[in-house]
Amino acid sequence: MMTVVGNNALICRPQLASCCASMKLGILKLQACNCKAKSLGFNITGTEVKTTFLAPVRKTETSRIVHINGKSASSHQPGYNSNDEISANDFSGFPGKSISLTSTNGNSTNIVWHKCSVEKSDRQELLQQRGCVIWITGLSGSGKSTVACALGRCLHARGKLSYILDGDNVRHGLNRDLSFAAEDRTENIRRIGEVAKLFVDAGVICIASLISPYREERDACRASLPEGDFIEVFMDVPLHVCETRDSKGLYKLARAGKIKGFTGIDDPYEPPLKAEIVLRQNQGLCDSPNDFADVVISYLDRNGYLKA
Repeated sequence: MMTVVGNNALICRPQLASCCASMKLGILKLQACNCKAKSLGFNITGTEVKTTFLAPVRKTETSRIVHINGKSASSHQPGYNSNDEISANDFSGFPGKSISLTSTNGNSTNIVWHKCSVEKSDRQELLQQRGCVIWITGLSGSGKSTVACALGRCLHARGKLSYILDGDNVRHGLNRDLSFAAEDRTENIRRIGEVAKLFVDAGVICIASLISPYREERDACRASLPEGDFIEVFMDVPLHVCETRDSKGLYKLARAGKIKGFTGIDDPYEPPLKAEIVLRQNQGLCDSPNDFADVVISYLDRNGYLKA
């Protein structure tokens, strides 16, 4: 029986006292244990066998090396091979034999991508759906959050797992340190995009609902995901309609000069150029949130997102 004690010491307690002797394991036969052990640095003393390292739990779970050189790089592709380097799988993680190479990504140095044997495809198979981001963008008051909630209810009713990243909700926690200045809005979008990417990798349908006024930042989120995993939904509601609604009273404050940098008033909104879905008014009257949600559900159905 083997247990872990202290600083990664592997302790083996033989069942029979007669197999205990002070010796080093070469490739030999233990008299009482009737077993063989390779020369792995074990020492037998009294009734214990100790070693200073733990062998890998599973050979399939290895650290994958990714060289990024300060830029984001795709690191979710299965397997790892290089013309110049040896795969970590070749050495099973034993000290002195694996090549410990690290990478740099932005300000993060000496990092290694660890590849797990349970991958995105396995999680999607379990959930019977395809992970994706439904990115709902539009002016304040255009109905983004309302449509997101309606969509979440529709997906839940169909037995599909989704999660909503609402712009205001995220600013209550993860992004509470960010203002509405242009540079902070850029960081706000980047963070939400990274969280959304994790949900996609988990096989979850992530509904991101936020103004996200700048086209460049939305396109950057799209580029960070595999093709087809980012679905842009544009709430095409005119400014005067949004301002008439003004459910939060923010347009009134912006017009009075009490809020600076408000999108649509003194800060620009850049509408999508190639959104997968555009939700707009029908003959001057807005459709219901459920009607808009049905449009998105139909798109997901047609394109195979609601099955593995």
